[in-house]
Amino acid sequence: MAQDLVLKQRSEILCGLCASGSPEPLERVLDVLLACGEFSWEDYHNVRVQGRPLHANARHLLDLVYAKGEAACQAFAEAVREVRPEDPARVSGMLLTRRPTLVAELQSCMDGALEALLESGCFTHEDCGDVRLPIHTPSQQARRLLDHVSSKGELAANVVLRYIEQKQQPGCDLKSEKTTPEELLIYQKKLRSSVSAQSSFLSTYGGTGHMLLDDIYTEGQLELAQDCKDQAHLGLEDIIGTAGNVNQEADTVLISGDAGSGKSTLLQRLHLLWARGATLPEFVLLFPFSCRKLNSELNELSVQKLLFHHCCWPDRDQDEIFRFILDHPHLVVITFDGLDELKQSFSDERRVCCPTQPAPVHVLLFNLLQGSLLKGVRKVVTSRPEAVGPTLRKHLRKELFLKGFSPDGINCFVKKQHHDLSVASKVLASIQANTALFGLCHSPVLCWIVSQCHKELLGCGDGTPQTITDVYLMILQHFLQHQNASKCSEGAGLLQEHLGGILHLGQLAFQGVEASCYVFTGTDLETCCVTDKEICAGFLAQSKEMSFHQSLRYEFLHVTVQCFFAALYIVLSNNVDRSAVAKLFGLREADFSSTCFWSCLSADHRQGPDESPNSQITATFVCGLLSQRHRRLWLHCTPTTTVERKARQVVHFLHKGMQKHFKSIPLPVRGEKKSMHAMPGFVWLIKCIYEMRESNMAEEVLSQLEVDHLKMTYCNIGPVECTALAYVLKHLRSPVGIELDNNSVGDVGVEQLLPCLHICKSLYLRNNNITDEGIRKLVAKGIQCDNFQKIALFNNRLTDACTQHVSHLLKTKQNFLSLRLGNNNITSEGAKQLAKGLECNHSLTHLGLWGNKIGDSGAEAIAGALEGSKTLAWLSLVGNGVGSAGARALAKMLKSGTSLEDLWLTENCITREGVDCLVQALEHNKRIKSVWLRNNHLSPEEVEEMTCREPRLIF
Repeated sequence: MAQDLVLKQRSEILCGLCASGSPEPLERVLDVLLACGEFSWEDYHNVRVQGRPLHANARHLLDLVYAKGEAACQAFAEAVREVRPEDPARVSGMLLTRRPTLVAELQSCMDGALEALLESGCFTHEDCGDVRLPIHTPSQQARRLLDHVSSKGELAANVVLRYIEQKQQPGCDLKSEKTTPEELLIYQKKLRSSVSAQSSFLSTYGGTGHMLLDDIYTEGQLELAQDCKDQAHLGLEDIIGTAGNVNQEADTVLISGDAGSGKSTLLQRLHLLWARGATLPEFVLLFPFSCRKLNSELNELSVQKLLFHHCCWPDRDQDEIFRFILDHPHLVVITFDGLDELKQSFSDERRVCCPTQPAPVHVLLFNLLQGSLLKGVRKVVTSRPEAVGPTLRKHLRKELFLKGFSPDGINCFVKKQHHDLSVASKVLASIQANTALFGLCHSPVLCWIVSQCHKELLGCGDGTPQTITDVYLMILQHFLQHQNASKCSEGAGLLQEHLGGILHLGQLAFQGVEASCYVFTGTDLETCCVTDKEICAGFLAQSKEMSFHQSLRYEFLHVTVQCFFAALYIVLSNNVDRSAVAKLFGLREADFSSTCFWSCLSADHRQGPDESPNSQITATFVCGLLSQRHRRLWLHCTPTTTVERKARQVVHFLHKGMQKHFKSIPLPVRGEKKSMHAMPGFVWLIKCIYEMRESNMAEEVLSQLEVDHLKMTYCNIGPVECTALAYVLKHLRSPVGIELDNNSVGDVGVEQLLPCLHICKSLYLRNNNITDEGIRKLVAKGIQCDNFQKIALFNNRLTDACTQHVSHLLKTKQNFLSLRLGNNNITSEGAKQLAKGLECNHSLTHLGLWGNKIGDSGAEAIAGALEGSKTLAWLSLVGNGVGSAGARALAKMLKSGTSLEDLWLTENCITREGVDCLVQALEHNKRIKSVWLRNNHLSPEEVEEMTCREPRLIF
């Protein structure tokens, strides 16, 4: 029956009617059905709906024919046979076979392709609008364009393919490509002027002085978050560049770093250079935002109003400029500074896809970062790392770490602060003479404080600052002396004299930390009784607004300054609720074992809207202010009993917090050591104990920790944290292995760790930016420590210069067991230097040199030094350019060795000749278990043959 035939062959019929992309076959079938009377004019028009895709019209035709019954189906079948649609055209078929390539190519030239289709008459303006819908990503728009072209037939397909071919020709200048419209150039000039005005200066204390950013800016250490061998120095242009991209579909770049590491200043420098046309020339527009200022926006806004109202308002043609942003997202950058200071937690639960739809500002921000809004626009966001959870990280294009100043950066910054070179030299000498202070100065904000307070620093009678609290007390007294006309008072007397103003500012800071508020109105200041005199003291600066709000607003010089004043208020005020300290510490107890700081919990972990992202810093300052060494400052400011009570509270909560960590340590698996994987919250507790400088408490707390291995990877540990760790961990009763891989220890951090090296059995420092100088200091101390037996230094910045120190270590310590120097820059000369130490060492069991450049001569030196070794069980020379000459030397070593079990020679240049030598050696060595030879210069046939000859060869 014809009706059954139409149903069974439906897909084949549809393909025949639509394969060419032209509506002509369908039209001819309709003509036949009209002529024979099976279709009425109403049926005809119901099938031929203008604007509906060809496939949809063809399906509607089949539905209508089938519903009309057997006679209509019979007439339809005859009409199809009569029309006999031709096979799909070759050109249209190319759209399908080349579709993946065409989608990629069209994303960068969508405007030109649509213009060409418009000029040819194949597309209407409605077709173009349907393709350009802003809710679609560039790749989705490219696919929609190809879908429309497929339905338009042969001519449209030819137009697109010809356009792509012309685009690929070198020197091609297609007329269809649009130039930047004049109204946009006018707006760009205004935006550059606005951004430049907001970015040229840094506020100084007193609210009256300003520093030119050009005069003071010093580069920090910017690194990729993921491991990267031979990672070159990263500059501002690399933030949005291709280096380190891990998710090409995402638009958001995260710059993470501790408070005070220079994230805001880095963005400010990027803004200023863009405004001058000195960087990011490929981006036409840049919109800067401060998350702390977005907190004050209570109205719902569309993306258009957000960009124009909070950054720079176009004098005319607002809609045209916004249309340009939607049509050219790859020419726009948006930056968000301080995501951790946003009141709301990041969430992707509410999606907003329409750029004209109003929504709360934080909802717009979250949808911008995850790509639901303005897909293709590059977004750069800064935050403390602990405030960014996995929900946001999956939307990141890449992540960069800003790790503060290098030692050279400290030198450069201090010299920029002091034009008198003699003063600069004295300040630098004072800093470098105190390793704890030198570690603190790696934080740009602390380096700035120390530079400002150079007179106090150079005149310290009771020693230079040791803790972060010491540094902030120094700047507090410096600012108060600056305000004090008589300049006679100092220490406790100075604080007592200005106690009222300190409490007023402290109340403002405390309430702000509790409410995640960092920008204050005049009303806020009046509520806390902050006077003009206290404003002029220098701790507050006028907030730089890039919007049309006319009211004067203030913010503390830095968020850490606000946290410090909040801590002062908690310690000194009689009006603070008795539960303030308990709230600051006690509410964390339920979450001490979480993967991040309570105060910097990610959106995935926060428990409520009242939690402040800076409470942790405040709590650290509270510990320091309540330490025994500073209590004399508060003698005339608050009752001694009150201070002592609060100090006891803090000690109690620190004890409880550490016990919480210790109780969470799992029992060891049989045959394995008992390990504790410390989270950042544990490091924070260590820092709090160090701030209190209570060695008795540290000893008491650590007496309860009984583990063989302490793992602190990815905890954002820098020199400051290393100082605290050494101060506390030196009280451990039993030696432990300490793992600090993937942190920011550096040479200065290594020096800070030396006081606890005596309790360290093994030290893992992979990917920590350590140089030969750091190894020199580590070895000098390590040879004095009997327990120190293992070290791992993968992926650092070591060269041949470090090997003379390591060689000395091997010669001196006859109980040293494991040396791993993989993925550094050690050559054959360094290997020869190591060989001198290996010849004299009779204890080493593991030697790892993978990923260096020792070559054949280096392998020969190592092999010669290890001949006859009775202890070495594992040797790795993976990826070292070792050839057959090196393999011969290693084979000779295997013949004489009695202890080696595993030899790793993967990814080298060994040929059959070298493998033959190894096979012959293995015939005399039955102890060795495996020789790894994957990815060497061997053919598949040779691999198969060698495997049959010696099964211990692993290919």
